[in-house]
Amino acid sequence: MRVKLFPNAHDDSLFIMDILKKILLREGIDIVDSEFDVGIAIGGDGAFLHMVNVADFPEGVKFIGINNGTLGFLQEIKPTDLTRFVELLKNDKLQSEYISFEEICIKGNNEELHLNALNEVVVRDINLKTMYMDVFIDGKLLENYVGDGLMISTPIGSTAYNLSGYGAIIYNGLHTLQITPLAPINNNIYRTLINSVVIPEDNLIKLYPVHRTNGVVVIVDGINYRIESLDCIEIKISPRRLECLRMEEYNYTDIINEKFLK
Repeated sequence: MRVKLFPNAHDDSLFIMDILKKILLREGIDIVDSEFDVGIAIGGDGAFLHMVNVADFPEGVKFIGINNGTLGFLQEIKPTDLTRFVELLKNDKLQSEYISFEEICIKGNNEELHLNALNEVVVRDINLKTMYMDVFIDGKLLENYVGDGLMISTPIGSTAYNLSGYGAIIYNGLHTLQITPLAPINNNIYRTLINSVVIPEDNLIKLYPVHRTNGVVVIVDGINYRIESLDCIEIKISPRRLECLRMEEYNYTDIINEKFLK
């Protein structure tokens, strides 16, 4: 088994990494810098996102996180559980959960940009003005959106920025996309949906700029892409899945209760 560690830059995360290295080596598990079987993020949710994006969403690789951040929704392992975690990892006693991510195709600036997102895609006017965007689902017009912007999130991303936009929490086992409006305008001139829309995994979302919207900022898992002249954005759930390792006691309902209500 080849393990690669992805700590954030904080001193306490680096300290935890040093302890984890000693335990892994003691158990005969190889720590590598290139091709790996298991990726372990150390830090907060940002460390997990960084790990998956740097690895470029590979197939056949397993991912898990050690929580050294604040909320740590993606990071399951507590620093106090390192020894038990490594024992379960070595003996193949961890569960696998297969989660969805998005495939994005941005057509504009006379080129196509292909990206993946584990959490969400956010689209806003390039000058942060009111955005006008036609939203199509599998070729059918959903709405003529007018407002601050649109967010398209995965189930994993549903508990991130999406939740701040009053979107729904979606369980990881569901492979869906959720379109959440950001400050939509709804009056006697513009009729825009004010609630999130959850769509099936085999549907394709297409966004077309209209009226005064031409350039946009597309934010993919926190990384900004400025598109001066947008033609279309296509977003869909990837047919591939990301394999995440879970402890035996992992339960999503418990996590929602613990992270948001206690």
